Amino acid sequence: MKNLQEATERICELKGSLVAFDALMPAVIDTLSATALARLMASFDAHAEAARTVMLHSDMSDMVLNTFEREIARNRALLQRSQQPVPRPPRPAAVDPLLLATTRITTFVGSMVKTSASGFFFRRGDQLFLVSNRHVFADAASAHLPDRIEIGLHTDAQDLTRHAVVSLPLYRHGLGQWREATDSGGTVDVAVMALPSGALPADAVLLAFDETHLDDGDEAIAIGDALTIPGFPLGFHDTIHHLAVARHAAIASAYGVRFQRQGCFLTDARTHRGSSGSPVVRRRNAGLPGAAGTGWQLLGVHSTRMDMRDRDLVQDESLGLNCAWYADVLLTLTADAAKASP
Repeated sequence: MKNLQEATERICELKGSLVAFDALMPAVIDTLSATALARLMASFDAHAEAARTVMLHSDMSDMVLNTFEREIARNRALLQRSQQPVPRPPRPAAVDPLLLATTRITTFVGSMVKTSASGFFFRRGDQLFLVSNRHVFADAASAHLPDRIEIGLHTDAQDLTRHAVVSLPLYRHGLGQWREATDSGGTVDVAVMALPSGALPADAVLLAFDETHLDDGDEAIAIGDALTIPGFPLGFHDTIHHLAVARHAAIASAYGVRFQRQGCFLTDARTHRGSSGSPVVRRRNAGLPGAAGTGWQLLGVHSTRMDMRDRDLVQDESLGLNCAWYADVLLTLTADAAKASP
């Protein structure tokens, strides 16, 4: 009886040792480089063959030999799996955050398309806003009076071909849903619409400018500085991935000075219809702590091309200048959102 008990205890000890060994082996293998793993595989095969030769010439039962071969095969399979490259999860598409903050706007009267324009997202506190030109939402002078707009949103950070279109009414109970501003120079051609969270798809993928993007970070900004204007000129864009295109520009008037007493400055860029409402940004020389997507500073909102009324259409080219409204007007248009934030 005593011998049976000792044998049982020994079997239990061997089982515990085997479980501990099974835990050790994967841990050791995980620390090895591909080269070291290949050397281990070759060494394991050599030692297994030596052990097999010894066992075949000794007095061991078939059960022991079969168990040996089964464990050798199991451990060799573990090594082979470890040598195979581990599939990596798909990486997010390498796209500049600026393009995920910019969206195409299409205006409608009922089901009839009226115009195509550009816009971008701005967040103040917990509230998200759509920013564009006032004349995109309503322009009595040109009889442009749409009743709704559609904007495009990505719905998958890895697959930019996945896209949703959201329809937003411009009026509720006869009241315009956008906010506009005036200053000492008159009407400012910038407007914002608050976007309720329920109005957007739950899987919407977008980025938004915020107050940190208005901060110059003590960097000097002057005439001639390089700018970028992303948007949808004539509606043109990457129709597969639903991304805006960008125009290179430069500051063309004294920055910080109200051009002809209006809250705007001039840019030198080749622009077209459909670019109205585009953000006007410059690449920062240094990141600003706490800013989301710190690579860009938001300077203005592109509005319209500037030209001379008495220009000779035959002899004189277009000036190629544009009006950009200073972006700090967004702080005025979104002030109530800042007060509502905790």
